[in-house]
Amino acid sequence: MTPTFRIARPTDHLEPLSEMYAAGLGMARLGGFTDHDGFSGTMLGYPGAPYHLEFTAKDGHVAGRAPTEDNLLVLYVEDEGEYALRCDAMVAAGFTHVAAFNPYWDHAGRTYEDLDGYRVVIQHGAWPERI
Repeated sequence: MTPTFRIARPTDHLEPLSEMYAAGLGMARLGGFTDHDGFSGTMLGYPGAPYHLEFTAKDGHVAGRAPTEDNLLVLYVEDEGEYALRCDAMVAAGFTHVAAFNPYWDHAGRTYEDLDGYRVVIQHGAWPERI
């Protein structure tokens, strides 16, 4: 059985950031919570997938910005039409198209920055079977 994988990170912009990722990546809101011991959060993902994103905020705590320009979430999109759709959706959702810190990602993808300075790469191609 494959375990479920959760990527969690704090933000100072819980609602707008959650909306950006849902719209930009085409994810659904899978769940969330409010004021759980001072924390609120939203889980986003593709229904049925064994992974999802969680964004959290803690009352009175400043999460700050991404520590580097190379903090990446990479989404591989093989189909040309879906790739173009996803890139357009990222800009429409409020992400900023930026040059990748590592130029490798600019060869077959586009890099976008969110409200917190974290980056998402939409990579045109299939996940390689061997790395």
